[in-house]
Amino acid sequence: MTTVATDALPRDLALRRAFSVYPTGVVALAAHVDDRAVGMAVNSFTSISLEPALVAVSAARTSKTWPVLRDVPELGMSVLAAHHEPLSRSLSSREGDRFGAHGWQRTDAGAVLIADAALWLTCRLHSTFDGGDHEIALFEIADITVFDDVEPLVFQQSRYRSIATAETP
Repeated sequence: MTTVATDALPRDLALRRAFSVYPTGVVALAAHVDDRAVGMAVNSFTSISLEPALVAVSAARTSKTWPVLRDVPELGMSVLAAHHEPLSRSLSSREGDRFGAHGWQRTDAGAVLIADAALWLTCRLHSTFDGGDHEIALFEIADITVFDDVEPLVFQQSRYRSIATAETP
């Protein structure tokens, strides 16, 4: 077993290390803006409420993409599939065509949904909150499409991983 003494690290690095222990999915936030797809990857996604149907994401205040997506009338959220690691890396980049040749579709209201994802949500901004160096946004879900046979992409300890089925004795 490998251990890391986080007390020897600067606080921000110790926190990054600590937070990375918790595995998360990777979600593409995307919309069609000014005749092009605009998107970013987040791993700070969680369900909040069934009534009303709400999910939350958080985005860094330094993001140049988040202010554009925050202001769209409808946003697509796609839970990326296990084979989407290259797309996740591209959506996380600061420059260039983030979608490349990867397929997506646009709703009538402008949400962009990623082809071959594990889940599609179309959402509308409900409210935002101060989250320190991030902005926390609650979105109300307008539409849901679940793809049961698609394994999600998992991010943990700064690496992409896949979900393994536990063997029963």
